[in-house]
Amino acid sequence: MTPRSSGPRQQPGPGTPGGGAQAFGPRSVAIGGDNYGPVLTGDGARVVQLQPGGLRPAAEVPAPAGLHNLPLRPGPFIGRSGELDRLDAVSRGPGGVVVQALHGLGGVGKSTLASYWAATRADGFAPIWWITADSPSAVQHGLAAFAVALEAELSVLLSPPALAERALQWLTCHTDWLIVLDNVIDPADVAPVLARTASHGRFLITSRLATTWQHVTTVLRLDVLAEDEALDLLTRTVAAPGRDLDGAADLCARLGHLPLAVEQAAAYLAQNPLLTPRAYLDLMDRYPAGMYAHGAVGIEDRRTLARVWRPTLDRIAGSLPTAADVLRVLAWYAPDRIPVTLLEGLADPPALSHAIGLLTAYSMVTADASTGTVSIHRLVQALARTPDPDDPHRTPELIAQARDRATAHLRDLTSGQSAEPDWSVLLPHVEALLDHAPAHTDTATTAELLELTGLFFTGLNWSEIRRSVGFFRRALATLERLFGPGHPATLTARDRLADAYVRTRDTEQAVSLWEDALATLERLLGPGHPTTLTTREHLADAQCRAGGTGGAISREQALAALESMLGPDRPGTLTAGDHLALAYFRTEETGFGEGDMRRAVPVWEQAAAALERLLGPDHPTTLSTRHRLALAYSRAGDRGKAIPVYEQTVAAMERVLGAEHPSTLTARLHLNTAYGNAHEPGTRAVSRLEQALADSERQHGPHGLLARPSRNRLIRAYRAAGDFGRAIPLLEREIAISKAQQEHGWIDTEGDDIPGYCIELARAHREAGDPRRAIRILVQELAELAYLPGLGHAHDSDAVPAFRRLLDRALHEHDEEEAGRLADRAVAMLGAGLDRRWRPLLRDDGRR
Repeated sequence: MTPRSSGPRQQPGPGTPGGGAQAFGPRSVAIGGDNYGPVLTGDGARVVQLQPGGLRPAAEVPAPAGLHNLPLRPGPFIGRSGELDRLDAVSRGPGGVVVQALHGLGGVGKSTLASYWAATRADGFAPIWWITADSPSAVQHGLAAFAVALEAELSVLLSPPALAERALQWLTCHTDWLIVLDNVIDPADVAPVLARTASHGRFLITSRLATTWQHVTTVLRLDVLAEDEALDLLTRTVAAPGRDLDGAADLCARLGHLPLAVEQAAAYLAQNPLLTPRAYLDLMDRYPAGMYAHGAVGIEDRRTLARVWRPTLDRIAGSLPTAADVLRVLAWYAPDRIPVTLLEGLADPPALSHAIGLLTAYSMVTADASTGTVSIHRLVQALARTPDPDDPHRTPELIAQARDRATAHLRDLTSGQSAEPDWSVLLPHVEALLDHAPAHTDTATTAELLELTGLFFTGLNWSEIRRSVGFFRRALATLERLFGPGHPATLTARDRLADAYVRTRDTEQAVSLWEDALATLERLLGPGHPTTLTTREHLADAQCRAGGTGGAISREQALAALESMLGPDRPGTLTAGDHLALAYFRTEETGFGEGDMRRAVPVWEQAAAALERLLGPDHPTTLSTRHRLALAYSRAGDRGKAIPVYEQTVAAMERVLGAEHPSTLTARLHLNTAYGNAHEPGTRAVSRLEQALADSERQHGPHGLLARPSRNRLIRAYRAAGDFGRAIPLLEREIAISKAQQEHGWIDTEGDDIPGYCIELARAHREAGDPRRAIRILVQELAELAYLPGLGHAHDSDAVPAFRRLLDRALHEHDEEEAGRLADRAVAMLGAGLDRRWRPLLRDDGRR
């Protein structure tokens, strides 16, 4: 229809019947005769001129040479040689679909790998076309663009659906093409394309889905970069002359070696040349939400760490909200080997199974059927536990709820209510949660978990007991904040922390805690309340342990406080009496009093007699007290009384508790030690001491506190019997154990006993007729010892002059001048810490 116009009317042309053709309006056209060419009018008007016969068949349309639309690769490509080789192998086979999917996470570099391989190693494929395939419309758009790239004139002739159909027709008629379908979210979106064309060319598909590609030719699951590859990727981007890269390896580890995260961190560091990787880590710790949400200049918002998994989470939450809840709870555990039992209760079993399956399908977690555990990338965890009010999956309320659920699950499993806790499995997850959860968010449930963990460590060796202190300290702070200092739960936590201090020999801290507790209880409950009296007893006991090292009251006042609590035969007063005897016992052991062991004996005699009357001779409490009485007899030098009580107690313990019960093993160890110290014939004494050592190491291990005295007694017995063949290996073993304990902090000792053992070993070699071996032992072993912690004061030890005398004696008959020079040098350097440059000289001299 010709539009009307208010402009001037065109005059009739010559030769036109009835006045000729007319046109109205600007840029109007009127044709008064024959016309055999196109007439164009209006903005953007184009002419499409097809070849004679219309559209050519798709089979006759050639692809322009070198046709491709691969995305640019702005950064370096690192690693992935194995994955590239696998793609090469598949490309040389018959037609089909290669699926390359993430091991468990978006951002692992699927698209980067596909683009690099297609650009550099897809020899023989033409054309190569990249299609973003995250929706049906995106697939159609990519196919339509491909059709236009083949035949540009079709862009104005056909609609997008028709163009997509034209592209499919072309693919079915040609071979040796490569189509990359990137970021497939739903396999149904690309299924029609594969069904029509897969046998004619090659598809390379990237997807976050890990469990829906069983029908295709090859599945390639892509994992994160190796440690060295991630570090290479970071440093290549950031490296500049003089650039401080301190913390680069730690930063890559924190990012889980995820390529996308490493690339973004590298870009941020490159943009901020004054920032080191270590400082970047500090920013992540202090401002996680901001660091995840913002990238360097040029990084799209949708590609920042805070947004890269949002589409996947949207689909997961839309399909099954429980799966999003599970993911947030998993964020609080250690990343690897999370037992499914830590998720129980979040949903009924079918729903929980569905949730784990959905997270696995979308590569957010990896499930291991052989162990019944799941794993999750540490960066997904970090993001999932970082609050963001603008993210519907990470609101502060949802994250707090997930943290509380994770805490409750761990509390239930470590409490042993339903089954004995497997701490080897649970401990990494407990420590991860407590490390990630800020202390100010701790609840009463968190305090329970802290105390349960602390109690677990108190049952281990000395170095592990030290770890319990931190758990008890945090539990106490939480309970004081929640309930106040006088609440029963707070008092229990304070007792446990003080006891941990006592066990780790930090008695001054224990005294301070119990002093605070006693003041609180006297104010709240009164001085005569049983709880107050019990706390006073604990305080006095700790002060006795501290001896002359400090405390509010002296040892004598503490003992007087305990004695004042003794009374008739009542369990409470008997317990107090037991503690009083222990106080006497400990002051004898630590050397802060004289004759106190003899004072302990009558207290335990009275307690043992009273317990036999009240509880019976075979009650565990009676047996424990009788064992202590025998030990006191032995320490007081009265082995004639000690051995019969030991024998009676061990027999009863074996009958009541069992031969392998820890208490039985300890009592038998003490009995055999008493036998060995009772001047029995040499062979019998050795046999007894060997049994004592076997019992000790079976119960406590070679590093146990009772193992060392047992080995020392046995070494002395061997040497007394002239059995150097057994004394020397045992001394060597003792030195090795002592070194390991010193290097790892497993014993609370300054280390002066180790030079002594070395001297004993050298002396044993000399007595066995090998003085040259004695020289090598002293020079080499003491050189090693000078590097152990705690030996800076070794020049004050009696071991040094003993070492010099023995070395002088051993070398005298060979070379007196050499012996004196070597001894002077070794002793001087032992006292100074043995400079490293002297160590090889000493060894050479020792060999000479």
